[in-house]
Amino acid sequence: MYRTDMYEGLLAETVTLPGANGDLINAYLARPLGPGPFPAMVLAHHMPGWDEWYRETTFKFANHGFVTVTPNLYFRSGHGTPEDVAAKVRGEGGISDDQAVGDLAGAMNYVRSLPYANGKVGVFGTCSGGRHAYLAACRAPGFNTIVDCWGGRVVMTPDQLNQKFPVSPLEYTKELSCPILGIFGNDDSSPTPEQVNQHEAELKKHNKEYEFHRYDGAGHGFFYYHVPAYRQAQAVDGWQKVFAFLGKQLS
Repeated sequence: MYRTDMYEGLLAETVTLPGANGDLINAYLARPLGPGPFPAMVLAHHMPGWDEWYRETTFKFANHGFVTVTPNLYFRSGHGTPEDVAAKVRGEGGISDDQAVGDLAGAMNYVRSLPYANGKVGVFGTCSGGRHAYLAACRAPGFNTIVDCWGGRVVMTPDQLNQKFPVSPLEYTKELSCPILGIFGNDDSSPTPEQVNQHEAELKKHNKEYEFHRYDGAGHGFFYYHVPAYRQAQAVDGWQKVFAFLGKQLS
C-alpha cells in the first residue's frame, strides 16, 4: 500500500540472460529499490513485439513492488524497430513454442536468482504472450502463478498445428502446477468466449486453481491504451484484478 511518506525508487535497464538452448538474449529489467525481498514477474510480450507498451508494463509491475523482467522473445530474428522485427517474425510464421518456453524459463531462473527477490516468480502475458505464458507455466517447472490476458490459440484445432506449434497448449493443462488468473473480453475473436469456456472446462477437469474474469463491451487487447481497442473502465478493473491476484499468490 502506497503512503505519501514512504521511500520510493526504481531501477530499469537492459540486461542479458540465458534463454532457450543457453542462447544469450536481451531483456528489460525493472525493480524497486529498497531492502526487499520482492516478489518477481516474468512478462511474455505480445505479437507486436518487445515494444514500448511492454517496457511501460515492466515499469508498472516494478512500481507495484515486483522485480520484473521482460525477455526479448524475438532476439534471434534480428534487431530494428519493434514493428520491423515483429513483421519479420510474422513472416517466418512466428517463433517456436519450445523456444518461447525456454526463453521464459531462462528469465524465471534469472530473476529468481537475484539477491533482492523473494523466490516467488509469476508469469504474465497478453495476446500471443498469454499463450506463451500458459505454455511456460505448464511446461517449465518453477512458476508460482500465471496471468493470461486474452491469450489467443491456447485452444487450437488440428489444422493450426505445425512444426513450430506441435501441440495445442490446452493439452498441457494437466501439467499446470500453479494458480492461474484469466482476463478476457467477451467481444474477442481469439480467444472466442467459446474457447474460453473450453479452457475453463479443462481447468475444472484437472482440478486446477483458477480465476477467470470476462468483460462485456471489450475485445482483444482492451488494456492497450494506444489503440482503438482500449476500454478504460474494463482495463482499470482488469488491472485491479491482476494486482490483487498477484498480491495474494506471490507475497
